[in-house]
Amino acid sequence: MSYYYAGCVDYQEPHFLDACHLCRKPLGFNSDIFMYRGNTPFCSKECRQEQIEIDEAKERSWKKSSSSSSARKSESKNTATNKTVRTGTVAVA
Repeated sequence: MSYYYAGCVDYQEPHFLDACHLCRKPLGFNSDIFMYRGNTPFCSKECRQEQIEIDEAKERSWKKSSSSSSARKSESKNTATNKTVRTGTVAVA
């Protein structure tokens, strides 16, 4: 078994409440922290609102792209089902 050595014995990962997720402003011990989606901290309502708007824009673009690909799939499916098929008996001599 091998281990990865980071080079610094005293290195600690920063705590997720150390800074605003959007602007990286340090969060004080006695200041309000505005949370979003569980564990994402923000320094102000404005930063949190900006992140909400960014996420909503991403979701809209994902929905748009997925709905357009669904529409293309249904178009190709419809064209395949609208083909004329002749049925009958064929006699071969």
